[in-house]
Amino acid sequence: MKRTPLAATALAATITIALTGCGSGAAAPEEGAELESLSIMAPYLVTNAPTEGNEIETALEEVAGVDLKLNWVPNASYGDKVNITLAGDDLPQVMVVQGKDPGFVRNAEAGAFWDLTDYLGDYPNLKTNLPEVQKAASVNGKVYGIFRARDVMREAVIVRKDWLENLGLELPKTTEDLYEVAKAFTQNDPDGNGVDDTYGIIVPKWPGTIGTNSPWDAIETWYGAGNRWTERDGELVPNFTTDEWLEAVEFERRLVDEGLVNRDFATFDSATWNEPFLNGKGGIILDVHSRAGQLISLLKQSQPDAFSEYVDITGNLEGPDGELHALPTAGYSGFLAIPKSSVRTEAELRGVLEVLDKLNSDEAGPILNNGIEGTTYTLDGDLAVAVDGVPQELKDAVLSYSQLGMNVNGFKGYLPKQPSEYEQQMYDKRKEIEAADLEHAEFDPSAPFVSETYISKGAQLDTIVADARIQFLAGQITLGDVEKAIELWRSSGGDDVIKEINELAEAGS
Repeated sequence: MKRTPLAATALAATITIALTGCGSGAAAPEEGAELESLSIMAPYLVTNAPTEGNEIETALEEVAGVDLKLNWVPNASYGDKVNITLAGDDLPQVMVVQGKDPGFVRNAEAGAFWDLTDYLGDYPNLKTNLPEVQKAASVNGKVYGIFRARDVMREAVIVRKDWLENLGLELPKTTEDLYEVAKAFTQNDPDGNGVDDTYGIIVPKWPGTIGTNSPWDAIETWYGAGNRWTERDGELVPNFTTDEWLEAVEFERRLVDEGLVNRDFATFDSATWNEPFLNGKGGIILDVHSRAGQLISLLKQSQPDAFSEYVDITGNLEGPDGELHALPTAGYSGFLAIPKSSVRTEAELRGVLEVLDKLNSDEAGPILNNGIEGTTYTLDGDLAVAVDGVPQELKDAVLSYSQLGMNVNGFKGYLPKQPSEYEQQMYDKRKEIEAADLEHAEFDPSAPFVSETYISKGAQLDTIVADARIQFLAGQITLGDVEKAIELWRSSGGDDVIKEINELAEAGS
């Protein structure tokens, strides 16, 4: 159930948020050391790494004004390579770090990376307009890397359009609407075949725990429980300690008990998530917007003359309190960090930041996100059209260099033109929904903070309540048993996690 992000978030291209950021004050920034080259370590996700001197590299070097010395590492072994590199004495000037794993956090807090908190505001292309994302990417409030932006808002309700029309229903706007549509899809013969062979919501086995953007997590956020953590009476607490979370899981149990969800939700293979929707067995998927695009593409292959009749989408749903609590992603996928052992002085740091500022410019963005105009794409208005016959090596290079894309203050490339008018309409609708829902995003307030207890016990703690939720939904335990699991979580180290997170939050405020 891997959710593949775009090369960078296109959402920021369609919204305007007040620019914010941590600057170093009113004084003009010191001038950076003039660099002749910049060494960067980055992962590649394709079969072969880009060859030295390729067209993408050359174009980027012209914009950046330096030679780019890339050390490409296969994505599958990238985490190990980062750890090995950090243990050595030959570090690049810039490293792509893929997440806040314990090793990176310990190295950052020990002083291995530059704290960029008071520097980024001095560089117009590195000053973010997504402050909540930058905060989430920080380590206990300190910014140790320039985050790589990804779609902030992706949650969607994907519905069989033909079933809605057959039953005279509209897209759901609230969680109660979701129940009513799911019930109608289960009980009212939406496909008109006279057979009781359909159900409402398709839910797969979810490999992650609570707070990993599962369909259940979406419903719980919609109910007002927050996103992983939330604030209650001035304290940050896990969302599953709230009354709203318990109300949400009771609603979820109701969906399961009434057969409005596939009975095998606890074991259903996520690799086949699309199949019940395509085969006319299930009518609703709670997942990312891009899955709607997948479904449309598959229907286009099987029913080229009628593929526009089956898919419709809406965004996050209002909860029982009448409010829209939208579930966002973390909004980033790792960051570009600068090791102190290879960038030793503030002048050198500013020289590196000046180059990175150019690599996040309007000139560099299309190269990183689309390639070379006239070679890999052409423009139709403001939309990119892929050029046929581009060598695979060059296509792979574009995908690899996108790993350097930051886009912290807006998507700097061109959105892709869709193959048909219907597909373009649906793509545009997705973007409009994302922009509207972003205004109601429930960001995880604990995201910046790293609890030592959670580092040591998190893997064990995470399963306690997550397992209880699934057992409750499957009818194996009672709600009282779920509450006991929450107490077990607390006594097994959870209360220490809460204490540490709040201490860190208070220290950073």
